[in-house]
Amino acid sequence: MSGGDIAAIFQGAVVTVSLSLVGILIGLPIGLGLALVRWANVPIAAGIVTLYVSMLRATPLVTLLLLLFFALPNVGVPIGPISAAIVALVMNTSAFNCEIWRAALMDFPKTQLDAATAAGMTPGLAFRRIVFPQIWRVSLPGLVNEMTLLIKSSPAIAVTGIVDITRAAVRIGAQTYEPLPPFLVATALYFLVILGFVRAQRLIETHMDRKFGFA
Repeated sequence: MSGGDIAAIFQGAVVTVSLSLVGILIGLPIGLGLALVRWANVPIAAGIVTLYVSMLRATPLVTLLLLLFFALPNVGVPIGPISAAIVALVMNTSAFNCEIWRAALMDFPKTQLDAATAAGMTPGLAFRRIVFPQIWRVSLPGLVNEMTLLIKSSPAIAVTGIVDITRAAVRIGAQTYEPLPPFLVATALYFLVILGFVRAQRLIETHMDRKFGFA
């Protein structure tokens, strides 16, 4: 492999990480919002959210990408490859995040929320100070696991023509007739990225344990 080949794979890594991070950062709060709707059992809205989550969890990411990128323009809704990738990643991860957040909310002792309300806290303040720190700590391992799964599923974005880590490695292997070196580099980069997420999870857990005194 030449220096240019390695640079191309690293450029693909930047694309993979950037798009995945955008999807994660947008999908996390959306997933929390969806979980709150289901947790509060808001009429009609809860049913719509349940249907949305069920459909997205059952739809492969690559199928969703194909639907957005190739089908929407046929009905007069043009969408570029980057936009299609981000929307698909957000929709996919928000559905899975919703279930992770909801599980934490269902296990949260509502007596704490009732006590906070009785003490004069508004529902919003009680959620920020009491509910969220606890469900965030409980949900963190599951959320990080979902983030790593999203990154490992991200090669699907190549169907829109985006050159990510995997697509760059495929191109180099096809050009050099030596697929092993580029795929070894690509594998190492995926490992380092996911290792970074796991390490960040542990640091956040340690910080929250010290700050909030979680056991």
